[in-house]
Amino acid sequence: MSSDGAKMQWLLCLVFVVGQSWFITGQLYEYHYIKESKNWTAAQKYCRQRYTDLATISNMTDLDRLNDSAKKRTESAWIGLHSLNNTNPTWHWSLHGLEFNESETNWGEGEPNNARRNENCGGINKNLTWLDLSCHETRRFICYDEGKPKRLIFSQQRMNWSEGQSYCRKEHTDLASGLEQLNDTELRNLAEKIRSWSDVYIGLFRDTWSWSDGSSFSFRRWNNLAGITMEEDRCAVMKEDGEWETDNCNEKKPFFCYDDKVILVKLNLTWEDALYYCRENHRDLVSITDLNDQRWVQERVKNATTEFVWTGLRYTCTLDFWFWVGGEVVTYHNVDSGEKGDHCDMSGAMERAGKHKWFKINDMQEFNFLCSEW
Repeated sequence: MSSDGAKMQWLLCLVFVVGQSWFITGQLYEYHYIKESKNWTAAQKYCRQRYTDLATISNMTDLDRLNDSAKKRTESAWIGLHSLNNTNPTWHWSLHGLEFNESETNWGEGEPNNARRNENCGGINKNLTWLDLSCHETRRFICYDEGKPKRLIFSQQRMNWSEGQSYCRKEHTDLASGLEQLNDTELRNLAEKIRSWSDVYIGLFRDTWSWSDGSSFSFRRWNNLAGITMEEDRCAVMKEDGEWETDNCNEKKPFFCYDDKVILVKLNLTWEDALYYCRENHRDLVSITDLNDQRWVQERVKNATTEFVWTGLRYTCTLDFWFWVGGEVVTYHNVDSGEKGDHCDMSGAMERAGKHKWFKINDMQEFNFLCSEW
């Protein structure tokens, strides 16, 4: 923000309010359970007319929120996941928030080959290269636990891929996923110690499913292998226990909608002008308070027309700290590791591509920006 006296007074008043622990909290999106029974297409139309779309689910936290919105539900309900017969299967990582990049892989020679025409899950061999495997076979697998010093856990139990995923999510974080985990020295040490390694499952799978709103979230919670088997023209339902099954899209069922509170504005404005725009037309520039918020926001950022997108993150030289203009404390950080030092007239912007890191940028530059409605 510019440094003239009036604007500095406004900034200091805002900082004082934050210092007095006056915080506004909210969700970047809300779920709504609709009891009226419709087929999947009619449910999609209803949600788009009254809210944003059929429910998109990015992780277990979303799943819990969805269940909370429909307590004492006694039947399955549509969510926004569907599989069409003209869709090519694509590879995904099981760990939510990780996107599979076709240009950054470690497939073994000739892999993936889909040799038996149903090899839709990924494994890793003793040489630590990847291969595609049948999801139905029982194999050992590798879990990932982000909360422990030794993050990779080799399971001696034999399960099919879906059972292994459920086990890892219950006991740890998820199946081992992504190049960072699967190229780690810890994995090499693990492979050298375990003689009975053979081919083991990792958190890699492919399917033909896509979200109604176009989101790229790879989170799935199928009842065993229900959705990994390639099926044409099917839609997903969430059962009463939170697990998912596939069903004929023409069946009539209740359904879940979601209402997005994040708005990507494709105008190129300075940070201060973006702030005033959001406050005049919505509520405020968006705040990102945890990893769940980050993953939701970065899906919207992908559609921006500028390299960076302004958020509500602001630095004050006077008091030497960063804060969210909406009043939230900066407890979650995703700043690029190459960013050093704090300077005046700097605000936080998220990169449109890559890992969607935050960058400290002079606030007179003009970018798209994100407003929030809550």
